[in-house]
Amino acid sequence: MIGDVILDRYLWGNATRVSPEAPVLVVDVDREELRLGGAANVAQNIRALGAKPVLIGVLGEDAAGTSLLRELAAREIETDGGLLADPGRRTTLKTRIIAHHQQVLRADEETREPVSSGVLQELLRRIEDALPQADAVLLSDYGKGVLTPGMLDRILPEILSRAIPSAVDPKEEHFLRYRGVDVITPNLAEASQAWGRKIRSPEDLLEAGFGLREKLGVRSVLITRGEHGMSLFTEEGHAHFPTRARKVYDVTGAGDTVVATIGAALAARAPLAEACVLANHAAGIVVGELGTAVATDRELIESLEDLPVG
Repeated sequence: MIGDVILDRYLWGNATRVSPEAPVLVVDVDREELRLGGAANVAQNIRALGAKPVLIGVLGEDAAGTSLLRELAAREIETDGGLLADPGRRTTLKTRIIAHHQQVLRADEETREPVSSGVLQELLRRIEDALPQADAVLLSDYGKGVLTPGMLDRILPEILSRAIPSAVDPKEEHFLRYRGVDVITPNLAEASQAWGRKIRSPEDLLEAGFGLREKLGVRSVLITRGEHGMSLFTEEGHAHFPTRARKVYDVTGAGDTVVATIGAALAARAPLAEACVLANHAAGIVVGELGTAVATDRELIESLEDLPVG
């Protein structure tokens, strides 16, 4: 599991008055909660499904980095040999203020510049050490400087030469560098950006899905479409998976859950279509929660058991 690790901080409270200093709400904070985001959230989704994530990324030597390590340890996610502390960077910290179950403000503290050449070389060494034991490789790109063009140009050929199943949750600026992976999972906006025009109709969707697959030379493109489900494009054709969500409360982190579930399924040698069905059910579970969440193996089984017979 390679990518940008993030710490999500939630401040929960009530807003009953306006500040006398500025025309903004005053939130009386009742509690604070820390959650894993980005590649760290992908890792905890993998762990919740019963697989073992080896998380490789960068964090800062700061309080947020210490908290991130503590949260990972609490979820039994291995960090030794994978996460690298860089004193020249800040750990990505996203603080969300929630009042009356609605987000009223988000404040981001982060470093977005690409990692230094020295850090990159150390990350590549750790990836090289981890690949022989990997049943699948997942890339989680949040544009925070870990998945640089230089890294992708080095690791993708190595992953392909080893025939390790691979899945990518992409960022627009690196989209065309994910050549040859097994599955790339853009949302509708990311797919539109990469295709060069907005996807507005079913015809646009078909054109973009098959076009991106050919343009990238990937095995498959899975476009996630929020309340409209997911659409898979492969050499054999396309398939649509309608949403399994009973309610859509918050889509934060749903993409993490999708790529984690697909990765875990591919690692277990499940067919791609089956992996997508599992990912669709897992996403339907997490969007019913506020903020980043996970779908456990038990919840996934229960969701599958709810399918109509016949």
